[in-house]
Amino acid sequence: MSTLARNLICAAALVFAVTPSPSRAETVINMAVVSRTVFYLPAWMAEKQGFFKTEGLDVRMKVYDSSDPIFVDLRKNEQQIAVASIESVIADAYKGGKVRIVAGSAKRPPHFIIVQPEIKKLADLKGKTIGVVSLHEGTTFFIADIAKAGGFKLSDVKVEAVGGSPTRQRLLKEKKIDAGLQPYPLSYEAEAAGFSNLGPIAKLVPDYQFTSVMVDEDWAKANRPALIGFLRALRKGTEYMFAHPDEAAEVGATELRTTVPFARRAIEDTARMDIMSRDLTVAPASLRRVFDIMQADGAIGRDVKFEPARFVDESYLKQSKR
Repeated sequence: MSTLARNLICAAALVFAVTPSPSRAETVINMAVVSRTVFYLPAWMAEKQGFFKTEGLDVRMKVYDSSDPIFVDLRKNEQQIAVASIESVIADAYKGGKVRIVAGSAKRPPHFIIVQPEIKKLADLKGKTIGVVSLHEGTTFFIADIAKAGGFKLSDVKVEAVGGSPTRQRLLKEKKIDAGLQPYPLSYEAEAAGFSNLGPIAKLVPDYQFTSVMVDEDWAKANRPALIGFLRALRKGTEYMFAHPDEAAEVGATELRTTVPFARRAIEDTARMDIMSRDLTVAPASLRRVFDIMQADGAIGRDVKFEPARFVDESYLKQSKR
């Protein structure tokens, strides 16, 4: 081979070596959450630490401050993944609905019963107005437990669907509602502002699958690798949040719109009260509790059998752990 030929080959090899390879296109996933509360912090940690990006995902979170519109947008494919309460998903699944729970999140309600300063015990809530996120989701189903513990009937209180916990916090301050179930750190802020705290709802409802990861079944089947990657990244975000509480508190202060000490306290309480499924599994006892309360409330017929396979598909989560 001539010197010229060797030089040309070397030059070509050098150009090839320094030419950047085309970057992998990221899959955009729109993710819906109800509000800026602690059980969504793992997703923000996964974003900040680049776990989603490592999976080739561009996850764009939208905070709705309400649960009902989330499922409308999920079915329209305007949102691909939602982390929200699961009651309407269960009820709809028995009617042929295609939204499925694919992973767990909060397996116990992290809420405290926050009320106006003059209210000192549960019995004082008789005749009062209690704000909830929706008439068909989440904290709504705990009002009957509060009424029973307070010694009055559910019909003795006025239940209003007002939106997520930040909205309830504002309405408490404006004295437009008398009580609201508030997750921390909003419950800490309410106490600091002089509102009464009548205790954790978990004492009345110890196990309840409060939030879960949900998708439309058709989208999930068509985008299985993306969903598996999302769950893998979210699990890493959950692990990172607990392993690095100081760093997570800094992120939490920004995303939850609170102080760093309150965010750190929220992370500590989440661990102490065992609120979240760290490996994203759906807790069977918590899931059954949701179903039983829905039946007692009349949202599901008394003759309907508890069949988790109709609304839960953990195959994606299992594959994400391989």
